[in-house]
Amino acid sequence: MLTLFVVSILASASARSQDRGFGLGLILGDPTGLSAKAWLSPANAVDIGMAWSFRSKGFLHIHGDYLWHFTRAIQSQERFVLYTGIGGRLGVGEAKSRLGIRVAGGIAWWPRDVPLDVFLEIAPILDLTPATELSANGGIGARFYFR
Repeated sequence: MLTLFVVSILASASARSQDRGFGLGLILGDPTGLSAKAWLSPANAVDIGMAWSFRSKGFLHIHGDYLWHFTRAIQSQERFVLYTGIGGRLGVGEAKSRLGIRVAGGIAWWPRDVPLDVFLEIAPILDLTPATELSANGGIGARFYFR
């Protein structure tokens, strides 16, 4: 029954809905968890993640980025989009909490017939508290877009 429901949603959705509306999905990597994206214009969006870090035991990662998309950067039969953005991250752990700045960048694939994006992203991080430290996040993910 669940499979039939998912297939009917995918079949009825708009083919170009990756660049508008709201998307929800998963990201796998460090951190691993939920990923959401809300479009503000055809080129700009806000992405939010809430995930668990496996590098740091007991570490919850929350981030938010403002993104710019470059839809014409890659000429191809497929729809590949480069993006970059800046935002912040909060890390809450057993030993200490961290607050920092993220600079995200990646590539997304927007399939033509499904309201889905598949993305590969890396994000260097400059933590400002409790100490100034450099680190990075990275992962692969996918989001389904709702009308």
